[in-house]
Amino acid sequence: MITKTVFLASFFLLCNAFVFAQKKKGGTHQSPRFNILFIAIDDLKPELGCYGASYISSPNIDTLAKSGIMFSSAYCQQAVCGPTRASLLTGMRPDKTKIWDLKTHLRDMNPDIVSIPQYFKANGYTTIGMGKIFDLSTVDNKGDSVSWSVPFMKTFPLAKGFEHIAFGIYQNPSVRKQAEEAGYADKEENDFYGKKINGVSRYSTECLDVPDDAYMDGAMANYAVNQLKQFKKSKQPFFLAVGFKKPHLPFIAPKKYWDLYDRNKISLAPFQEKAEGSPEFAYQNGGELRNYSADIEAATINTKGNVLQLTEEKQKELIHGYYACISYTDALVGKLMKALKETGLDKNTIVVLWGDHGWHLGDHSLWCKHTNFEQAVRVPLIIKMPGTSNGKQYKKQVEFVDIFPSLCELTGLRTPSWLDGKSLVPAMKNQQVIIKDFSISQYPRDGKDNPKEIMGYSLRTQRYRLTEWVGNNFSTSKVFNPKDVKAVELYDYQTDPLETKNLAKEPSMETVVKELTAKLHEFYNSQFHKLNQPKYK
Repeated sequence: MITKTVFLASFFLLCNAFVFAQKKKGGTHQSPRFNILFIAIDDLKPELGCYGASYISSPNIDTLAKSGIMFSSAYCQQAVCGPTRASLLTGMRPDKTKIWDLKTHLRDMNPDIVSIPQYFKANGYTTIGMGKIFDLSTVDNKGDSVSWSVPFMKTFPLAKGFEHIAFGIYQNPSVRKQAEEAGYADKEENDFYGKKINGVSRYSTECLDVPDDAYMDGAMANYAVNQLKQFKKSKQPFFLAVGFKKPHLPFIAPKKYWDLYDRNKISLAPFQEKAEGSPEFAYQNGGELRNYSADIEAATINTKGNVLQLTEEKQKELIHGYYACISYTDALVGKLMKALKETGLDKNTIVVLWGDHGWHLGDHSLWCKHTNFEQAVRVPLIIKMPGTSNGKQYKKQVEFVDIFPSLCELTGLRTPSWLDGKSLVPAMKNQQVIIKDFSISQYPRDGKDNPKEIMGYSLRTQRYRLTEWVGNNFSTSKVFNPKDVKAVELYDYQTDPLETKNLAKEPSMETVVKELTAKLHEFYNSQFHKLNQPKYK
């Protein structure tokens, strides 16, 4: 049997040979190609007006959706920043990227893996990235240097009078003072993520009457606008990736965006219990939110049972902050779209907007992401082709791994054969076409009875979600053993959209469980063969 090392070497030699052959040939055609404006929004769930959330003020993204294709059943492959972005940006599932956490580097595991911007760069595009595209925990400190034509940009000139910002995120003078006294002045949040910062209060929200570019996202939007103006003068096609960090924690936005919402009218999650009959593996304890201990500890009323229960007042504050950050980011998207139109680049530029995963806002007493539940894995995805104003909606299943092959087809580049996804172009032309029957998400857990990792694989159809928690450190690069299954979940979104009860053991659902399990095991088998053949053809 061919070893994994031999397989990977063969596989990535094939990848690189393909990329550089394309570069030498100049791609598949010499006619002017579409540019790409690639907008990534951190922690944005489909909580937008265009997705039916009428209480959200998101006019610019709504307008983009009305002029493009909105995918209403799009799903990420793993609901946490590093893995989902590594998967989306390479078109390969987490079991291939080997990125399941926020500490493993993508190119340590796959030195020759090919990213979307890297592939477009090799095919004659100028690729420029800024903000948060890859999660910096999974790539080099240059945002994956091989992907970009010029150095990746992480910080930007802030508004005059607001240059001194604590950890790159807080404008609160008291936090700034504490940071200076503790020796952390002008450090970035990434330097301290997940770590305790002695002597400095880290708050989960901030509402100050400041201009948009007093914060890094607003300053980046200004920089991106200027970049678009520069592109107007260039005849070379471009791939411009702009990664907004909000609405990621802490929820910080200028006061005018908070003022769009009345906190007294904000509704809490209607179901804040664990689903009946669900396993402990399905939940997390809100660890990310607990990093902001300055105000979270005082608002916590219960941490038992691997959940984080907060006071109603704090829940409303967090939800309010999340909404404000959505509206803030929406305004910045509006700046980009206005610049695209004013420069005339809209006539030849594809716009792709996506949020990297969902976010729990108190449902199941969950906050943050890090689960296989609907609120964590369902994502917004909008694609606009130049010269169109169709405002169509595609309601069937799609996945983030489908973005890479879609962009290849839309720009006329040859689609790499090794990608896991399928092109969405047929769905963009005909909304009745079925691209795939289901989507797959996954999330790892450490089991209480098994010291080795448990992986939860979640299969989502239009109606159901079947999640299988598999122990013995299983991944789809290994042979699946049914004896390693630790728990199964089944949710029916037609009858139970809030996931209140696990139906996996209900006699009436036996046939459904059997059918979906067969599909999931077929997926395991197909992935195993792809990952263990000498060449990925």
